[in-house]
Formats: sequence, structure tokens, C-alpha cells
Amino acid sequence: MVEILRYEFMQNAVAATVLASIACGVIGSYVVVKKIGFISGGIAHAAFGGIGIGYYLGVNPLLGLIPFSLFSALGIGLLSKKTKVAEDTAIGAFWAAGMAVGVIFIGLTPGYAPNLFSYLFGNILTVPRADLYMIVGLDLFIVTVVFAFYKEFLAMSFDEEYAEVSGVNTMLLYLILLCLIALTVVVLVRVVGIVMVIALLTIPPAIARKFSRNLFVMMLLSSVLCTLFTLSGLWLSYIFDTASGAMIILVAAVAFMAASVGKRLPGRT
Repeated sequence: MVEILRYEFMQNAVAATVLASIACGVIGSYVVVKKIGFISGGIAHAAFGGIGIGYYLGVNPLLGLIPFSLFSALGIGLLSKKTKVAEDTAIGAFWAAGMAVGVIFIGLTPGYAPNLFSYLFGNILTVPRADLYMIVGLDLFIVTVVFAFYKEFLAMSFDEEYAEVSGVNTMLLYLILLCLIALTVVVLVRVVGIVMVIALLTIPPAIARKFSRNLFVMMLLSSVLCTLFTLSGLWLSYIFDTASGAMIILVAAVAFMAASVGKRLPGRT
């Protein structure tokens, strides 16, 4: 793989995998610990509406993705917490509505309909330099917010009732966490696409949790695992000439099954 690093598109792809793995490891750990994977999937799919709006306005689809994914995250959180609407119902409503908005705005876009395959299933080889700068900014923001509220997030993740009794505004923290998930979705869309974001958000942290119960260690380990999976998937997709996003998820899934079986072998605890 060393020889292909001479090409700028491959350099951008490697940089994107490493940068995306940081957000994935940090936020994915909260997703796994709080068991909110379904919410993350709902935010990811609802965010498709932002891509459609971005195309319609003639701007970078990621710029449309950021506000729309944040709106979806807040909508799901407020609707499920402040009303009598069941959480899975709120997720389903935003999931479907977001996809519908995306399809409508793409249909309204003048001229030839754009190829959205890379946004649905990922194509890391097409990441431009400008998107890397955006991903760096989002990474810095996500990590800064997480460590600014690390103790509060920690308390809410493992014992929400105790955190609330201790004076922590768990509702506000929950909404902040959903917004951070939304921003992580933006980061990962270029890597594995909207359809498979949920897998990369959950598989590396799930493996990391098998080897550590310390949240900070779990974040570090899951970030490293995510980097290994994305780089390995990128390399295999180059070797076998297959879709990079799908290969990354396949590598992660195989590793998850291997880790799960390995922990159950005789002599392992």
C-alpha cells in the first residue's frame, strides 16, 4: 500500500480514516455504554435530508448535513423526552422524514440528478482536501466538549438517576450528546456512508468494552481499533477493487465476531 500513498487522493483517504476514527472512538463509546445505537442510526438516516438540501442550494452537501443532523438529533431527543411519544416512534418519524426531504430536494435540483452513492455507502477515495479541514474542526470541537463535561457524561452514562440527584442537568447533557453524535455522523458519512454509519459507531467500542470497563481507556482503544479497521478495509478494497465503505464494515464485523468468540473460549474470562 506504500506505493499508492504517492497519490493525493490516497493521502486524503488515509488522513480521513485516522481523523474519523477519533470521533468514532470517543462518541461511539457513549453510544455503546448508554445503548443508544438505534438513536444514532435514526440521526444518521435523517441526516440524508441535509445532503439533499445541500445539493439543491448548490453548496457542499456536508454543509447542509451539519445543521440538518443537529436539528434531527434535537428533535428526536426533545420529542422522546418531553412528550408522551415513544422513543422508537420519534426515531422512526425523523428517520423517514429526513430521507423523504432528501429525496424531494434532490428531485427539485435542476439538471442531472447527482450520484449520491458515495454518501449512502461511502467512498473515502473521493474525500477532497477541503473536507479534511472540516473533519479536523469537527474532531476538535467534539473532543473539547467531551472532555469539558467528562465527569458529567461519565455519571450520566453509568447511573443517570444518581447523576440527576447529584444536581447534573441530565436532559441538557443528553441533548448535547445527541448533537455530538450528529456531528460524528457528519465525520463518518464520507468514510462509510449514511447506511453503515451505525456499524462503525458501535463495533469498535463494543470490542473495546470487552477488554476494558474504564471509559477513557475504552475511548482510546476503540479509536485505535477504528483506525485499524478503516485502514485495513481501505487496503483490501484497493487490492480486490471493491467498495471501500463496505469493506471497512466487513473487516470490523469479522473482528467483532472473532473477539466475541475469543472471549468465550475455554480459559478466557
